Amino acid sequence: MTFRHFISAIAISLIALTTTAQRNVTLKIIQTSDVHGVLFPFDYINNRAINHGLAHVHSYVKKQRQVPDQHVILLDNGDILQGQPPVYFANYIDTAKQHLVSKVMNYMAYDAATVGNHDIEAGPNIYNRLVEEFHFPWLSANTIDTRTGKPYFKPYTTITRDSVKVAILGLTTPGIPKWLSPNLWENMEFTDMIETAKIWIDSIQIKESPHVIIGLFHSGHDAYYGGGKPSEPLNENASLLVAQQVPGFDVILIGHDHDETIKHVVNINGDTVLVSDPGSQGYTVSDITIKLELDKNNATHNKSIRGKLQPMRGLLPDHEFVSKFSDFTREVEQFTDRKIGYITQPISSRDAYFGSSPFMHLVHSAQLGVSNSDISIAAPLSFDTKIEQGNIYVRDMFKLYSYENLLYIMNLSGKEIKDYLEYSYGLWYNTMRTENDNLLLFRKDHKHKPILNKRGKAYLKSSYYNFDSAEGINYTVDVSKPKGRRIEITSMKDGTPFDLEKTYKVAVNSYRGAGGGGHLTEGAGLTKDEIEQRIVNISPLDMRHYLMKWIEHVYTIVPEYPNNWKVIPEDWATQAAERDKRLLFKIEDK
Repeated sequence: MTFRHFISAIAISLIALTTTAQRNVTLKIIQTSDVHGVLFPFDYINNRAINHGLAHVHSYVKKQRQVPDQHVILLDNGDILQGQPPVYFANYIDTAKQHLVSKVMNYMAYDAATVGNHDIEAGPNIYNRLVEEFHFPWLSANTIDTRTGKPYFKPYTTITRDSVKVAILGLTTPGIPKWLSPNLWENMEFTDMIETAKIWIDSIQIKESPHVIIGLFHSGHDAYYGGGKPSEPLNENASLLVAQQVPGFDVILIGHDHDETIKHVVNINGDTVLVSDPGSQGYTVSDITIKLELDKNNATHNKSIRGKLQPMRGLLPDHEFVSKFSDFTREVEQFTDRKIGYITQPISSRDAYFGSSPFMHLVHSAQLGVSNSDISIAAPLSFDTKIEQGNIYVRDMFKLYSYENLLYIMNLSGKEIKDYLEYSYGLWYNTMRTENDNLLLFRKDHKHKPILNKRGKAYLKSSYYNFDSAEGINYTVDVSKPKGRRIEITSMKDGTPFDLEKTYKVAVNSYRGAGGGGHLTEGAGLTKDEIEQRIVNISPLDMRHYLMKWIEHVYTIVPEYPNNWKVIPEDWATQAAERDKRLLFKIEDK
């Protein structure tokens, strides 16, 4: 070959290369998750302005949509229908008009969303209605309609931007039957996320031939959470298991656990998958940039993916967004500002972790009053909140009771009640061997010291909303004894004997009544079928509604320590409680 021919060959090769890679396309994927009703820049529960939520997210999205040569895809990962009063108002009070959430999400031009467990908790009247009202698909491939055997919601969707096809597969945590009353998920079955992903990833690749595949999973990253086992089916938090075991995904966007996370996972084929969780309440969004280099046949020649968690702090809420929904927010303000009673002293959920407390006494009193049961069992549903002395408003009910749980009345034997409480306090309290030990069961490091978060607060080993106490009975909790052998029930509230063989009517919330937390299964030793047989009645409305009505009826609340249960040895517990309260809430020594 002559030098001239050599140069010509190189030139031809260069021309071929440049014509192979015809153009570049940039996609910007923005994900919200676990918004929990924080639509507006205002906390209606604590009556104050906030610097996060969808009004702030909209400001960020608008800016990104203005970036030249960038195509934005806006996604949500579920649990938007529960939390702040605006969504409660839209779900249960203002039911005649179009739902607020569909108005807001359509206005923001979401492209797709996945169904979360708290969205199912809103009930079929609401989630079926939203399917029709949304201008985008609501996804969940593993929520199966038992009447047809097909997905109840749309399993996946494809979005095209500048001839680039993006497939989005939705999956929902399959733990819902453990937490929610069956009437809320009637005609539904929740299948394993890994097995479902395997089926649909193949179908998507064959049918759609997309350039990019995104998993939009309302499920967390810790497969061991709550005693979960990665090897067992129907894991509540299987997102990373899917990322590792199911090749084909470029990005997996997750949620449910409220834990801000961004990481790369290598799957069984050796490919890297970007996994991102933006946390909750619109504090942060997942911001994923995908750059594709396409050849003249629109095939992918090169692909790069990078991501970050973008805080909303520092942004102003979008003025047009706030103005658009101002009429509705005024209605919500009137609703939350309605006076329903008066309380003579402040009450705090902080007291609930260390003994019988006025905070829990109010919940127990309402459950007993509404249900006419023998015994009430409940946990604090707000980790750290306070209701001040003075007027009680509707907004305070969201402090007192954070979730839309129904009220269950169940038949349980005295022994089952004792075993239930043994299990609860086993999650809650440490075994104290000396007066210097912790009372609370904290997560410990290798030196057996409580692990602290970034704010200097100690992590509890188990979730506070599983710390059930009881009223209607008198009992002690001996923390010098190992878990399972601590509870001694001395009598009923009126002093009559407590009988291990007798059957009692017990009021619990629907989360517990469905088996959530394991108190009835691992604690009382009941099977799922046995639990269902023990249910005497289920309230038609949520417990917050009944609390509101009960307080309106009583009107003047005089907080008191019922003193129906206590921790022993008392001197050990008293000293340890002071130390642990400082650790749990980072209370500085005076």
